[in-house]
Amino acid sequence: MADTRFDDCLAAVLKQEGGYSDHPADPGGATNMGITRRTLADWRGVSPWQSLDPAEVKALTREEAAGIYRARYWEAVAADHLPAGLDLAVFDFAVNSGPVRAVRTLQELVGTDPDGILGPRTLAAIEERARRGGLRLLIEVYCDRRRAFLQALATFPVFGRGWTNRVATIRATALGAVSE
Repeated sequence: MADTRFDDCLAAVLKQEGGYSDHPADPGGATNMGITRRTLADWRGVSPWQSLDPAEVKALTREEAAGIYRARYWEAVAADHLPAGLDLAVFDFAVNSGPVRAVRTLQELVGTDPDGILGPRTLAAIEERARRGGLRLLIEVYCDRRRAFLQALATFPVFGRGWTNRVATIRATALGAVSE
């Protein structure tokens, strides 16, 4: 049986990531479906990562990308334990800016120790925050915080328009998944 939330969230992320690119201003370098050359090399156990030919990134399959996304991002942020909608917002932030940053941002919003690990205390605080203020509001504030982080990056003048659109699209999709 398919993991519907992972599949739905992955589809939303891949729609934002697109296909192969190698923008000179992108510190990630050669990237396909959001998977960088360095990430792919690490996933495949290639060291040093520069020895992985960029053509391998271009040839990345959706199936392998999904495996990377599940292990390195979805599971890293314990998205299976998050309410629908918030799972997508956190997952996409993790893909775009790293799992630890995505979780720490959430922890700061719900008032738990920002250690970057989504454990029982953070999950309880999320549940309480969602119950008190509503899950929709938590997603809104989370996306606002993410956008503010992106705006502070040195590469925002180059990529800011795309990032701003991405956060807006993810916000709308995440809010659409909330059942309250």
